[in-house]
Amino acid sequence: MRQAERNLAAATARIGQATADFYPTFRLVGTIGLESLRAADLWEWASRFWTIGPALQWRLFDAGKIRWTIEIRTAQHEQAFVRYESALLKALEEVKNALVAFAKEQRRLEQMEKAVAAAQRAAFRARDRYQAGLVDFTDVLDAQRTLQNFQDERAQSRGAVTAHLVRLYKALGGGWQPSPVENP
Repeated sequence: MRQAERNLAAATARIGQATADFYPTFRLVGTIGLESLRAADLWEWASRFWTIGPALQWRLFDAGKIRWTIEIRTAQHEQAFVRYESALLKALEEVKNALVAFAKEQRRLEQMEKAVAAAQRAAFRARDRYQAGLVDFTDVLDAQRTLQNFQDERAQSRGAVTAHLVRLYKALGGGWQPSPVENP
């Protein structure tokens, strides 16, 4: 995303550079030197010289080339803008998908928590019934197996919630630091 934005800014600047060629360039130029007819007099004060003056440069006869350059730079800018827009839409899609997956997995985790609690109650009741002699031990084993399965799914869901949170963090750009909490 940042690279696409920087490329767009560079393409915009290149249009400005190409447009600037329509206008004259003014410079201040100068020369400092030594000049003498004899080498022995070269270091004398009278041998020193300097000049200073303005310079003007204008690409007056390159107007057609400048116009074509501006059109090329404008087309490159449009391409950079499309790439930027595409990167923006892709980033928004990644964020949306990560948010949806994170929220969906959080709801699933809540359901798994409820299922584990219900399976724990069922396993406790099955143990009580077995101890009372109302059911055989296979009912206790089935209830414990069901509880174990729900606990495994809950653990997987917790891992998935964390993975989706990391994915969301990456989609949002990551790298930021929490603001420091001031002590009152």
